[in-house]
Amino acid sequence: MLWLKAFHIILMVTWFAGLFYLPRLFVYHAQAVDRIGQDRFKTMERKLLIIMSIGAVGTVITGLWLLGGWWAAALSTAGWLHIKLTCVLALIAYHLGMRRTVRVFAADSNRRSDRFYRMINEIPALLLVAIVIMVVVKPF
Repeated sequence: MLWLKAFHIILMVTWFAGLFYLPRLFVYHAQAVDRIGQDRFKTMERKLLIIMSIGAVGTVITGLWLLGGWWAAALSTAGWLHIKLTCVLALIAYHLGMRRTVRVFAADSNRRSDRFYRMINEIPALLLVAIVIMVVVKPF
């Protein structure tokens, strides 16, 4: 079980690295005016999306595996777990939004400003704080 937890954490760190960095690439991409720069950002965004998607899928699979061991007993009494899982669902939705944005940039259809991407770049940090507090402190 400890090996599974270790891989869950490793995969989660991989996922979050992408969630933190991809919107930053969008900031720079939105500011790019030359074709060479725009093409470079498209390549970086696509490759980062692949790596962070592997981390996301691995995190979800190992998380469900960990949860499966004590699902029935813990789910009904662990309020912290409900909040954590809600945050994970929000992260998945955010990830899918980032995937959509990669496609928008790839099609040269972006209409959002670099400021917008700077603001949404904070979302995964807030969710990470909530998840870590729920898992470590278990306030509910």
